[in-house]
Amino acid sequence: MTELLHPKTAYLIVMLGIFTLPWLFWRLARTEDIAPLVVVQIVAGIVLGPGVAGALFPEAHEALFQPAVVANLNGLAWWAVIIFLWLAGIELDLKSAWSGRRETIVTAGLALACPLLVGAAAAWALLQWMPGLIGPKASGLQFVAALGMGAAVTALPILMLLMEKLGILRTPLGQRVLRYASLDDIAIWIVLALILVDGDRLLHQVGFLAAFAVLAPLVRRGLRTLRELDRWALGLMWLLACALGSDASGLHFMVGAFLAGVIIDRQWFDEARFDLVRNTVLVFMMPVFFLSTGLRTEWDAGGGAVFIAAGVLLVASVVGKRLGITLAARVLGWKPGEAYLIGWLLQTKALIEIIFATILLDKGVISADAFTALLLMAVASTMLTIPMIRRRYGKGGVPETLRSAG
Repeated sequence: MTELLHPKTAYLIVMLGIFTLPWLFWRLARTEDIAPLVVVQIVAGIVLGPGVAGALFPEAHEALFQPAVVANLNGLAWWAVIIFLWLAGIELDLKSAWSGRRETIVTAGLALACPLLVGAAAAWALLQWMPGLIGPKASGLQFVAALGMGAAVTALPILMLLMEKLGILRTPLGQRVLRYASLDDIAIWIVLALILVDGDRLLHQVGFLAAFAVLAPLVRRGLRTLRELDRWALGLMWLLACALGSDASGLHFMVGAFLAGVIIDRQWFDEARFDLVRNTVLVFMMPVFFLSTGLRTEWDAGGGAVFIAAGVLLVASVVGKRLGITLAARVLGWKPGEAYLIGWLLQTKALIEIIFATILLDKGVISADAFTALLLMAVASTMLTIPMIRRRYGKGGVPETLRSAG
């Protein structure tokens, strides 16, 4: 079969499967209340990887996922995630995140610190039992910090999708949650940069950050003076320059892509057009990234052990996040029910967790088995969000008293 299948044919078959199978399952199984399409696409990427489809149909998998096909998929996946992270950075509203500073800092800080500490403890315990989880280039401290942060991640783009589905995105409550998630997003990327610090390339990394700090104000000034179409063009040039500089310094191109977007204001673009670009990337390009990610999953430690590791990390993430939000509620005197709702909303992970884990795998901080465990944890964590909220509030949805809690 391998000899008869031309790489172009194999590529088109794979692309057909990427876009068809998740959509059919999502529609026919009606998973929207448990898992939106993007989560189903992530799961499909894992299923189509070597650990599941490769094990069940090894000859067909080898025939389809030829080196030339995988190379083309990876190239498209890199471009997709670069643009996605750039847009995510643009959507990060730093001014909003800084409003209500005391409440935002207390809540975001506890929502990040508690799951990080609980997750780090879980990571240390897992490392004693499964030493194969640590990557070849990581110290024990880097590995523990990385998995701890993996337990603390909140995915801002997917959180927005879920809150829109619940009808609370534009409410005072929704805006509060976005402020918390935005501040945590900033902290997550700072911690990631610290984890990736390489003593041998420290000067290069400092040099990149210094150059970024000098050029960012100039780019902002230039973007303000341009028409919107030219802003898109210059923004893409800036994006690629940052991604290239970040990768050359040893930080990873995704870090540069996110930073490139952070210094750009969302208000500089037409809202409808910006949403269209973001949704186009999500619909037309990111499914390829999900499959590319799934192709990197492995089960060398044994499928059962990887699932156990994912379960431990999931429990650590849920317990840590719930603990942090409960403490914040007591310190700030929230209304009854707010901690439950906000805690489960901030449990959303999916895309950012996968991107975070991909960077850690690329940099040798975690092994392919740990990468697989983080992916499984991210999917399960995100799938819990809406069911747990509806379990408490039923079909009536979030009460108006909580929606208006600003």
